[in-house]
Amino acid sequence: MELSQRVRAIVSFVEAADAGSFAAAARSQGISPAAVSKNIAGLEQALGVRLMNRTTRTLSLTEEGRVFLQQARIAIGALDTAMDAVVARKMETRGHVRISTSAAFGCEQLLPVLPGLRARYPGISVEVDFDDRVTDLIADGYDLAIRGGHIVDSSLVSRPVCQLKTVLVASPGYLERCGVPTSPDDLAHHHLIARRFLSGRVSPWGFREQDGSLTTLEPDAAAVTLSAPEAQTQAALLGLGIAQVGVHHALVHLQSGALKTVLVGQHDPGNYEMVIQYPHRALVAPRVKATVEYLLEAFHQNASLHFPVDRLADYTASPLPSPASGK
Repeated sequence: MELSQRVRAIVSFVEAADAGSFAAAARSQGISPAAVSKNIAGLEQALGVRLMNRTTRTLSLTEEGRVFLQQARIAIGALDTAMDAVVARKMETRGHVRISTSAAFGCEQLLPVLPGLRARYPGISVEVDFDDRVTDLIADGYDLAIRGGHIVDSSLVSRPVCQLKTVLVASPGYLERCGVPTSPDDLAHHHLIARRFLSGRVSPWGFREQDGSLTTLEPDAAAVTLSAPEAQTQAALLGLGIAQVGVHHALVHLQSGALKTVLVGQHDPGNYEMVIQYPHRALVAPRVKATVEYLLEAFHQNASLHFPVDRLADYTASPLPSPASGK
């Protein structure tokens, strides 16, 4: 007898014992008297003992039936308690949420909003894994992931966070020493800071021609190559050269004057989508739903994730009268 059949049979037995008839038990369960009789007969067969003495008018418990009834009531009570606990948990929105995201986005964007999440939902605890690899949410036991790029997976729900844009930046000190580029061709005379992905591929730099066509520069001969995007921003701040970084990484430094933009209007900012993904289930746990909705709200209010590209010109370095050679 399967577990689900066993549970139905136990309920039928307890209902019949309490009501004193199969007919009354059937009305209570919304099934036929024949189904109640069949359930109890199957239970007796599985146990190998008779639980009830049946006559045309009455039902009476055997000695084994009385012993089993006591334990059956405990089992049904435990099921009721378990269901009540789940309902109460849903009402309280509590539990543990596991999140996977990149180190850069996690440290700079996710961590600052966690205090607000915990303040709104004190019953939710959060575990964050910083990993730049694409993880298998279901196999690895994550409740949700915050990812970048065009990731298509029909088993996951994707909720858009923002469109990340890139910008070319350098420190004022570097530009004073090496000059301000006025065209992509000038970059051949500059120190470039490149990013290499985990796959080994170097991130290309895109530029728009006057006719709207896109050309790319492969910074293979960069002066400095780094794997972490936040490290590129730091390298630019240190005056090591020109870097292509996320606007959200650079904005605070642009606003402080520690970095300047170059080739705005010629450089293609790209279109890198960030999304929150979670398993496609008909019933999403309240703890996960509450976390997702809060994060979307918090990220929507983060100005650095939605900064207008056309305003990057406000932080452009002015060409110097006599630029020095960068090499």
